[in-house]
Amino acid sequence: MGALDQPASTTYGADPGVRWMVAYQQGDEAAFDAIVEAYSGQLFALFTRFLGQVPEREDLVQDVFLRVIRARERYQPQARFSTWLYRIAFNIAVNKTQRSTELGSLDEPLPGELEPRLRDVGDPKHEEPSAVMERGDVVAAVRSAIAALPETQRMALILAKYNEMPYAEIAVVLQSSEKAIKSMVHRARENLRVRLAPFLQQELS
Repeated sequence: MGALDQPASTTYGADPGVRWMVAYQQGDEAAFDAIVEAYSGQLFALFTRFLGQVPEREDLVQDVFLRVIRARERYQPQARFSTWLYRIAFNIAVNKTQRSTELGSLDEPLPGELEPRLRDVGDPKHEEPSAVMERGDVVAAVRSAIAALPETQRMALILAKYNEMPYAEIAVVLQSSEKAIKSMVHRARENLRVRLAPFLQQELS
């Protein structure tokens, strides 16, 4: 039986990420390859939603895995592996926002129930130029509103909406309490509604 087949002797032993990381600690280099394969896409999506389509996203994903390597000896499975990994990613993303205020392109998904309201599925080739310009203004406003959210609110909203993480796990990622995370997600949604109210009224008029 190889290291990858040996369950971690912890509460989180059923978590494949935990099993791989424990196996990696024990010298199984293939376990690290499994971690990279399993979580690269999730990390890339997380950085896209948090930062926009900045060109450094792949470098940021690699930075996460470099930190995993550095934590090899001291890692302790005290949470789901993805929760531990997203904590690392959040720190890296915050550092990135502190270095740059650049927004990504307008193609990443919209949070929450705003997505079906503000994104038209029609072909813009068949629309009037004024309609295309108006939609561009709305989407740009959405991106600006998301970017303007405090970093913890933004990450809490992303993890709750797209990663479907329980508030308790988001609390671990953001080093907060479950009650505070619930309030944080609510405030994030309310902040978006307030900032986008003029555009929503324009659509309904």
